[in-house]
Amino acid sequence: MRAVVIARAGGPEVLEERDVGEGLPPPGEGEVLVGVSAAGVNRADTVQRQGRYPAPPGASPYPGLECSGTILALGPNVPSRWAVGDQVVVPAGQLLPVPEGVSLTDAAGLPEVACTVWSTVFMTSHLSPGESFLIHGGSSGIGTFAIQIAKHLGIKVFVTAGSEEKLAACKGLGADVCINYKTEDFVARVKEETNGKGVDVILDNIGGLYLQRNLNSLAVDGRLFIIGFQGGAVTEVNLQPMLARRLTIQAAGLRNRSLDNKALIVSEVEKNVWPAVVQGKVKPVIYKTFPLSEAAEAHKLMEESSHIGKILLIP
Repeated sequence: MRAVVIARAGGPEVLEERDVGEGLPPPGEGEVLVGVSAAGVNRADTVQRQGRYPAPPGASPYPGLECSGTILALGPNVPSRWAVGDQVVVPAGQLLPVPEGVSLTDAAGLPEVACTVWSTVFMTSHLSPGESFLIHGGSSGIGTFAIQIAKHLGIKVFVTAGSEEKLAACKGLGADVCINYKTEDFVARVKEETNGKGVDVILDNIGGLYLQRNLNSLAVDGRLFIIGFQGGAVTEVNLQPMLARRLTIQAAGLRNRSLDNKALIVSEVEKNVWPAVVQGKVKPVIYKTFPLSEAAEAHKLMEESSHIGKILLIP
């Protein structure tokens, strides 16, 4: 069996494709063995490579949060809906069937983004039809998915991105208001577009650098959901807007959740998101694929942030 191994904490060059054992591991209780067809690359993988996001106890030490493939073997007490030969996608140890009309390779770009967006702004922040939604990093894998599912559900979508090419891609996916954060003040633009009200929900991957501006961009009863700290985790903030407008700050990831909680999220995604994918209303946006041996190049591309959509590795 071959895998991408983190030889030591550091830059992309520390990634090595290696043989990591003779034969295939037998699936344990409630587990399935999946022959991987493609794997998604996520920013969390780059942070793990740097030594700042260790795998949870008992989890695989190899970087990677999602893949697609075919079931090769079943362990004891696997639900009867699954069989050897099924084409599946695997987010955080849970199975989803590959949606009809989506290739097995492209399906690898769906689990992490679908589970992240649905569990945060929909299951937790309760973003609802008729509301407004600001997505930072609209051209990212998470952003391109969030635009599509929100528009499908009748939500007005605002995005920020750092180039006209990225903004055009967001517009093509359905974003209503596209803001170049390098040349525009997103707070002022949001207020202008909402007649001073602000947006109802913000999905933020920046953290500290944007915290005050995000609070200033929210409407009464607005919700800010933080999923990353690309702009730092420490800042000074004026909390007065929270009290004045009944604002809520929420934050979460997927990796450290219990297996039961992950299973609940996957079930909700299959029920609420997969039909939209089958209908063609939400599509995986794949920017580039790399062979497994070029995982370092995939990480470099992720860290350059020049991509639009998802980056995949192909074994």
